[in-house]
Amino acid sequence: MTADARSIFDPRVERFLIADEGEVVVDEVAKHWAAIVKPVLGLVASVPLLLLAFVVPPQAWWLPAVLAIGLACYCLWRILQAQMDRFVITNMRVFRVHGILTQNIATMPLSRILDISVHRPVLGRIFGFGHIVFESAAQRQGLNEIRYVGSPNERDLTIQRVIARAGLRGPVNRATGVPLGGGPGAAGGGSQASSATGSAPRVAPATSERADGLGPNDTVPIERI
Repeated sequence: MTADARSIFDPRVERFLIADEGEVVVDEVAKHWAAIVKPVLGLVASVPLLLLAFVVPPQAWWLPAVLAIGLACYCLWRILQAQMDRFVITNMRVFRVHGILTQNIATMPLSRILDISVHRPVLGRIFGFGHIVFESAAQRQGLNEIRYVGSPNERDLTIQRVIARAGLRGPVNRATGVPLGGGPGAAGGGSQASSATGSAPRVAPATSERADGLGPNDTVPIERI
């Protein structure tokens, strides 16, 4: 494929960056080749289906020909969809660009990412792909699941590093992946630590004597005028 053909089927994600705010691409993720295995198999199957047009009776040659052409067009469309689907990680957000005739863009700031799950099926562990699932603070958004991501664990770590460098969760323990205390994302950590250890704020002990020398159960005489 020539450079001109690649530019036609390249979504050119640089156009969507907020360059005047210093946004840069940290990682641009294209679909793993496993995403086009089924369309490629369907494209191969359309060849013998087209050859049936020379075997069937002359009155029905058009039926396998139409089926073969329709299957080939559908598979080529699916392959092109996978080529135009990109997931982008920047220093400010994550976003996805997909679509051929109608282009769709779904974006999510780093501050809204609550949790990331990586699902690697058996074939994904063999061929090196997986699916990334986001849990977001937004009720509805277009980045729920990114499918057929190559090296998904490395992409997960990349997002975690970007979030940590942005100061949203504070530094992360490399061994456990748990944010360390002291960062902006650890606000309220002191109160949580107190409740976790069971400690409570110290209160001055109540005294049983008053400043005038009377006890708590003593009565004050009332002098009548």
